[in-house]
Amino acid sequence: MTRIFLALMGILYVLLALWCAIAPESTSQSVGFTLQPGSGQSEFLTVYGGLELGLALVFLWPLLQRAVTQFSLGVCLMVHGSLVLFRTVGFFLFTGFESTTFYLAGGEWLIFLISLTLLYRQRDSTARDVEFKN
Repeated sequence: MTRIFLALMGILYVLLALWCAIAPESTSQSVGFTLQPGSGQSEFLTVYGGLELGLALVFLWPLLQRAVTQFSLGVCLMVHGSLVLFRTVGFFLFTGFESTTFYLAGGEWLIFLISLTLLYRQRDSTARDVEFKN
């Protein structure tokens, strides 16, 4: 189940990276950014496209190497926990949000909670296996 979840996250992040690379104007506008020619475009492509592709690879890695599943899940939890933390702080600091921001926040919370649940279940299962062997 965890590897399926991570694969779905990987595919989602590949699609987001492609959206940032292929249509940076629409992508940036949907989250409230205005891209400045040159440096702004390059920064958006690099940070959003590149970082999302890097995360996609971490999330897809367990499909090739089962041993890294817990590591990838931990990365997913830390990344989305950080997004939830900063998004929540942002809601208290700023006003005038578009509906896209609320959808993103909901998705971040959902991914965070699923990651947390899967990690908890994995650790609980591992603890039971250790007890059973002893």
